[in-house]
Amino acid sequence: MSLYPPQPWTLTADAHLSIWRVPARDVHPAALSVAGYTTVFTAWIAYREPGQLSYHELLAAVPVRGKRTTCTITRIWVDSEVSLAGGRELWAIPKDLAALQFTDRTFTAATDDDWIATAAFTRRPGSPLALPSRFDVLQDRDGTAVRTPVGAKIRPGLAAADWSVNARGPLGYLAGRRPFLNLALPGSELVFGA
Repeated sequence: MSLYPPQPWTLTADAHLSIWRVPARDVHPAALSVAGYTTVFTAWIAYREPGQLSYHELLAAVPVRGKRTTCTITRIWVDSEVSLAGGRELWAIPKDLAALQFTDRTFTAATDDDWIATAAFTRRPGSPLALPSRFDVLQDRDGTAVRTPVGAKIRPGLAAADWSVNARGPLGYLAGRRPFLNLALPGSELVFGA
């Protein structure tokens, strides 16, 4: 008997997303790029009831070629052994454990070795934006592509964010940079492995 639920996972999430423009060579060889730059998506996500699992997550992902909107998760940390095991075994997502501390607007991530990043978000007024309701996550497992469909109900709003990234850490390529767009995504509904 596995520790984690079978796919698909039905999740409810409060998320905060930042979007960065970074030299592609610093991130991932398959990242889509324009003039040598790619887009990096970072997200602090608190999964909660009524979803199947409750845990916290920090991830970084890049867009890659696919039949529809597709991304590859390059780094990801969770504070749940269940999420870690399920993510790795079901979808080849390279989850690692970290200490993640979330409040309503501030977030920190650290491992036993060192801190990874901190961020503070503030919602801005404005109407919610529309994002794709379906996308794919494409990961590599020993040279074999693992494509996972994700269904989403997301209505993000604009936000401001203040990041601090450990230049010596795994997201060091973001240190000293500022995201060009920040979003708050409360009450998002996800079906992972749909």
